[in-house]
Amino acid sequence: MSTTIETGDARRELADVRGRLTGPEDAGYDEARKVYNAMIDRRPALIARVADADDVARVVRFARDHQLPLAVRGGGHNGGGLGVVDDGVVIDLGDLRDIVVDPAARTARVGGGCTWGEVDRATNAHGLATPSGIISTTGVGGLTLGGGLGHLTRAFGLAIDNLLEVEMVLASGERVTANETEHPNLFWAVRGGGGNFGVVTSFLFRLHELDTVIAGPTFWPVEQTAEVLAAYRDFLPAAPRELNGFFLVGAVPPAPPFPEELHLRTICGVVWCHIGSEEQAAADMAPLLDALPAPLLHAPSPMPHPALQSAFDGLYPPGDQWYWRADFVTDIPDEAVAVHADFGARLPSWKSTMHLYPIDGAAHDAEPGDTAWSYRDARWGSVFAGVDADPANVEAIRSWSVDYFEALHPYSAGGAYVNMMMDEGEDRIRASYRGNYERLADVKAQYDPDNLFRVNQNIKPA
Repeated sequence: MSTTIETGDARRELADVRGRLTGPEDAGYDEARKVYNAMIDRRPALIARVADADDVARVVRFARDHQLPLAVRGGGHNGGGLGVVDDGVVIDLGDLRDIVVDPAARTARVGGGCTWGEVDRATNAHGLATPSGIISTTGVGGLTLGGGLGHLTRAFGLAIDNLLEVEMVLASGERVTANETEHPNLFWAVRGGGGNFGVVTSFLFRLHELDTVIAGPTFWPVEQTAEVLAAYRDFLPAAPRELNGFFLVGAVPPAPPFPEELHLRTICGVVWCHIGSEEQAAADMAPLLDALPAPLLHAPSPMPHPALQSAFDGLYPPGDQWYWRADFVTDIPDEAVAVHADFGARLPSWKSTMHLYPIDGAAHDAEPGDTAWSYRDARWGSVFAGVDADPANVEAIRSWSVDYFEALHPYSAGGAYVNMMMDEGEDRIRASYRGNYERLADVKAQYDPDNLFRVNQNIKPA
């Protein structure tokens, strides 16, 4: 079989596809191949904006039969650019956006092309929610398959801890349902194993009663990073599960609702999410606030869950340059605190940031082998994100992210959250799955023995 194909030949072979096929000669090609991270500039041979799962199966078989590289794009980000591939086929799930909420069963069935903002709004209409990251423009598929850290992790676990079932198209083109009783090994693997095992066309999530949260930031001057982080690392793991708060260094966005005198000021701080009352939230935050100097800003307030989820959307629209590194963290010794203080004071751009996302509370209720996501003993997931709108600053944001990561990696747990990795090699992927890697490789050999789904943080078939 050929490993290249002309778009015209592809259109003839895929005449039954109900969705839209776009090739390099089409007027909408450049827009269709564009992804969230403007640092990624790849030119597929064919982009299939599929209409349904049958379309997915047809395009999977086409790519397999022609031995073409195949990438799968969900609804959102993928900072590493793994939703697009040069000279191959892209399956774009962006039109698979059906959401069916069952308030009585407390479940939501979600199409593989949805973003979390769409899900948040649909579930919030019933006073319900499921864990869903921190930016509402994130795609449901990518975040979930990689694990799913977010504002609700401590209260309700990872996204995969609330995943009940998936509908998938395998490398063979077969459509299957995977859950605890049907294809249970496959269901185990997709909960953290990324897009290695097929194309997920729909997800079934468990929902929790949640309408309003008490949420917002507390900021201190960046010069106080060491003091604030040292207090935070001791405080948060002992805090009630109802309270989530990720630590950050960054700059105050130059827009409302932030006070104008703080715009673009470099800060450290915590972004809170509490699922209880305003009074209980204040009481649960108090031990940290009482141990530290008065902040520049303390602004947690009641808001609908979707409002918190979308709070960062305007700050990080599509089209910025992104380069990130990540690590799992079990402990934050004083030496690591000093590194954070050093790099936090040297942001390469005002949009660049470091976040420490909590991984405890409900996320620790599962054992490392219960899902493919093995770092149940970690306490935080760190990400070092260099971000800027100007392509001229790519080297500066890349260097800052890499240098920051390398300075802290000796204090890490070893692997990283695969949703926040660039192309970093097989050893890094193995480290991110630890003792689960061999089982994942066995499942890969069963369901994708020829490694058709390899444009991802790839797990090679055993």
